[in-house]
Amino acid sequence: MTRTSRDRILWIVVNTCRLLVSATFIFSGLVKLLDPVGMQYKIEDYLIAFGFSVSPENVWPLMAAVTLSLVEFLLGVYLFFGIRRRLTSWSLLIFMALYTPLTLWLAITNGVSDCGCFGDAVRLTNWQTFGKNAVLLLMVLVIWWQGQRMTRFISESVQWMISLYSIIVGLLIAGLCIVSEPFIDFRPYHEGQHIPTAMEWPDDPMGVPEILGFELDPEVLEDTSYSFLLISPHLELADDGAMDRINATYDFALRQGYRFLALTASDTEAILRWQDLTGAEYSFEFMDELVLKTIARTNPAIVLLHDGRIVGKWPADELTSDDLNQASMDEMVSEAEEPYSPFGDLCGLLLLYALPLVPLTLADRIVFALKKWIRSHRRTKNN
Repeated sequence: MTRTSRDRILWIVVNTCRLLVSATFIFSGLVKLLDPVGMQYKIEDYLIAFGFSVSPENVWPLMAAVTLSLVEFLLGVYLFFGIRRRLTSWSLLIFMALYTPLTLWLAITNGVSDCGCFGDAVRLTNWQTFGKNAVLLLMVLVIWWQGQRMTRFISESVQWMISLYSIIVGLLIAGLCIVSEPFIDFRPYHEGQHIPTAMEWPDDPMGVPEILGFELDPEVLEDTSYSFLLISPHLELADDGAMDRINATYDFALRQGYRFLALTASDTEAILRWQDLTGAEYSFEFMDELVLKTIARTNPAIVLLHDGRIVGKWPADELTSDDLNQASMDEMVSEAEEPYSPFGDLCGLLLLYALPLVPLTLADRIVFALKKWIRSHRRTKNN
């Protein structure tokens, strides 16, 4: 094999690995940024598995979740564009060198049932996760070994623009999804989900229902009218700024003859304290904490059901009078019956993110080519 052929093969191998790893990291980081509270819960699961005590009041797991998700997203972006190639390849190698043994430990001990690598977007078994990370580690080793063969898609002089832009976009997405519900929802309790259907066991003997552990009075799911569910895993940690909106929603439901039910994992003492504090007259039912945290990321949240289908979901303090009218609610029902495609929405978000980068990259490549031509022309002229 000639040196030229060897160089061409290495270039193809390195850049193929580079594109596959960057796509994986961008996807993984972005779906976590779309659900930072879900990533927070996963970090807490890891801490518990390692024997640490975790308090729901602690905010640093959420900060760690946002930081980790953002770093993952940025590493994918940097790798794709060829930004700081040596630093990026070293960072990826350290990242995978830490994560691969961790996922091997998870596969052997099953300390955490799901690693959360892709949030709720893609569920992998622990052994599948380890296999995925082992393959990624091999590709990262190739990138680290032959990183200089990665083609740059952007000049060093404008790398900071893409970096700053990506950081701002990542933090903006995470911030929006912390204060409200994720606007792209990969959870089984997304708007449009028909809960009774999702609770059915599939014909496949190896399959499981999409929804497990949702234990609610069947009359609520069979109600062909509307039902409001107040979701609060921990009433003692619920945002007290939402009380007026919750009471207004309850009054509306009472006037219209709709159900209003609060679901919580808090104990009786916490419920009595909440009733004393808010004057709540609605009924409470207990539900598993994990299920409630999966249904809604904000505390408290309001979920609107119609004939067993989720047609609306809001942080309790965001529910307005415009949402609480018959025309709006009927429109929600019509929209909820349409097929839901979170992956389509994710592709749309990626296109929206990439939109400003396309003209920037093209302009940079044109300027780079023009400068290269001018230098070549000058050398030719001087010779």
